[in-house]
Amino acid sequence: MSYTQFFLFGIYPYIALTVFLLGSLIRFDREQYTWKSDSSQLLKRGQLRLGSNLFHAGVLFLFFGHFVGMLTPHFVYEPFISSGAKQILAMVTGGIAGLAAFIGLSLLLHRRLTEPRIRAVTRAGDIVIVLLLWLQLLLGLATIPLSAQHLDGGMMVRLAEWAQRIVTFRGGAAELMEGVGWIFQAHLFLGMTIFLVFPFTRLVHVW
Repeated sequence: MSYTQFFLFGIYPYIALTVFLLGSLIRFDREQYTWKSDSSQLLKRGQLRLGSNLFHAGVLFLFFGHFVGMLTPHFVYEPFISSGAKQILAMVTGGIAGLAAFIGLSLLLHRRLTEPRIRAVTRAGDIVIVLLLWLQLLLGLATIPLSAQHLDGGMMVRLAEWAQRIVTFRGGAAELMEGVGWIFQAHLFLGMTIFLVFPFTRLVHVW
């Protein structure tokens, strides 16, 4: 295992989570008036309702699906569903939700970049976080064809074990990423990076 891999998947997760939690707390304590999403609905509704509904419904399903799927130990669901069946279920439901969120965010991004009045009040950080989310959804959708090549659920179990070792402070997490495809690794890295920048963006309204 290289030092880069050890850093990215053994140390970086703790940096990202620490900044996420402490940064959110400090921002709430010092800048409560910025604890909002800065809606642009009054400037122009247009694609807002469709795009917002698709994105929020899809991304909420994905968040809780990842949270439960990755942090629930294998022995809890094993009596009810096999790893392979769980993977297929995740691919189908996650694919539908991911596609909905991707389409919705694409509409919102197009609206923000092409509508002059909205573009005028858009900060660079707003565009950066939307692009990060857009790329993360694209990477997530790209993992589906790769997952379809091994339907035994082995890769899903390995990635879940990595997440569980991270949150329970157990060693050997980074070693589990050896041999994992670069798209999966990029998806995990970008996800951690979104947590890292979370306190400095409008995403704090999620709290």
